[in-house]
Amino acid sequence: MVSVVLPHHSYEVVVEPGALTRLGEITRGCAKADRCALITDSNIVDLHAGAATDSLRGAGYEPLVAAIDCGESNKNLDTVRELYDRLLDARLERKSPVVALGGGVTGDTAGFVAATYLRGVPFIQCPTTLLAMVDSSVGGKVGVNVPQGKNLIGAFHQPVAVVADPLVLRTLPARELRCGLAECVKHAIISDESLFTFIEENADAIGAIDLEVTSELIQRNVAIKAAVVAADEREAGVRAHLNLGHTFGHAIEATSGYGSIQHGEAVALGLVAAATAAGHAGLCDASLAQRVSQLLQRLGLATEANLADNDALFAAMQLDKKVQNDRIRFVLPTRIGAVTIRDDLGRKTIDAAWDTIRAGVRK
Repeated sequence: MVSVVLPHHSYEVVVEPGALTRLGEITRGCAKADRCALITDSNIVDLHAGAATDSLRGAGYEPLVAAIDCGESNKNLDTVRELYDRLLDARLERKSPVVALGGGVTGDTAGFVAATYLRGVPFIQCPTTLLAMVDSSVGGKVGVNVPQGKNLIGAFHQPVAVVADPLVLRTLPARELRCGLAECVKHAIISDESLFTFIEENADAIGAIDLEVTSELIQRNVAIKAAVVAADEREAGVRAHLNLGHTFGHAIEATSGYGSIQHGEAVALGLVAAATAAGHAGLCDASLAQRVSQLLQRLGLATEANLADNDALFAAMQLDKKVQNDRIRFVLPTRIGAVTIRDDLGRKTIDAAWDTIRAGVRK
């Protein structure tokens, strides 16, 4: 269990095999009501919604189960409107919790609904992907995409609990598991060289979802995320470090069409690009990018892809929500375990980073 302690709110992240069967008990301890909403997605309904619903009923809830279509392309305001209608028709009240059962798309969308329905209702995250367990389920950032960019409509709405069951990862497609591993590597680069080494030494066990190793991996990553969120809930300072790889990654997602390259895959590419840019700018040893790339490849993640041209990618970067005073802010590694923020990268350095991860370009 990992505690997230904020000035106005605290909650627990429960990480244990079999935790899904305790979802109702944990939810009841945080939100006392007769009804609740279980928002899940079309991939999860047959796998885990039954166990979640049984647990909620066992704790005295009458759950409304609402399944959204899976995929990043459905993380939008149309889906939100449909969910509002379902919650209103079911007459959910201000104390009625919204439980998100699924990956990051489900959690972000359900969280935005919870933040805005009746001006805010209790929210429980029950992530079913590694990516959501170690990243998006912790910290309260919720929102949806619009044609102009990713997560441009959103809010900060902290959950009252997070329930992460490593057992459910055994039903996760291999591609989804790899996407979560990209975020684990990101956390290690940001603040914990020993975690980076742990991943290097246990890559095979992690890939096989060894429960002991995987539980430790999740807990260590959640602890990093919790510490950053506690220090900077609203992303005014150090929380921006969590955007390592994301300025490049979001541009890749935006120019390739959301969903064709998954978020974790884009982050992996973005990590290599950021390390390359840092080396090009003299902020770190040039070998850092190679070490990052080698670990990502060992975890099964691609470190190059077919990309849009550099002008299109640069234009997408300029629409990133982290742009300030028309200057693109980059989180860049100075070594494994430390990063810095720079807004003065020249176009030559940025293009060099793109070319490093562009398939077919002579390295």
